[in-house]
Amino acid sequence: MGELKTAMLAKDEKALRSLRAIKAAILLAKTSEGAGGELKEDDEIKLLQKLVKQRKDSLEIFQQQNRTDLAQKEQEEIEVIEKFLPKQLSVDELRTELSAIIKEMGATTPADIGKVMGTATKKFAGKADGKTIAAMVKELLSN
Repeated sequence: MGELKTAMLAKDEKALRSLRAIKAAILLAKTSEGAGGELKEDDEIKLLQKLVKQRKDSLEIFQQQNRTDLAQKEQEEIEVIEKFLPKQLSVDELRTELSAIIKEMGATTPADIGKVMGTATKKFAGKADGKTIAAMVKELLSN
C-alpha cells in the first residue's frame, strides 16, 4: 500500500498500473472461498509469479504481432511486479544447484527427470521459473 501511495503521489503511471493489478489479485485471493481473509507469504509469492507469467506470455504474443506499444506496457509491469519477488537465481547458479541435486539423487538418464524435478521445484520455489528448471534438468541429464 505504501508503494501504491508513493506511485500515486509521483504520478508514476507504470508503477500505479502494476501495483493496482497486484492489489486486485491479492484482494481476490483473500476473498475467495476457503481463504479465510488471509494469505500466506508463500501464496503471495505464487500469486505474484502467476502475474509475471501472465504478463510474459502476453509480452511474447505482442512481440510476435509487432505490437511494441502493448509489449512495452507488459514489460514495464513485469519489472514492477518482480520487485516484490525473491531474487531469481542466475542461469549459472541454477545449473550449479541442479547439478548438485542430480549427483545427490544419483540421476543419470532422462528417465530420472521426474525425480529431480520434484525436488528442484520445491527447493527453488519463488527463485526460478518451472520451465527454466525443466529445460535445464533435461539438458543436464541428456549429456
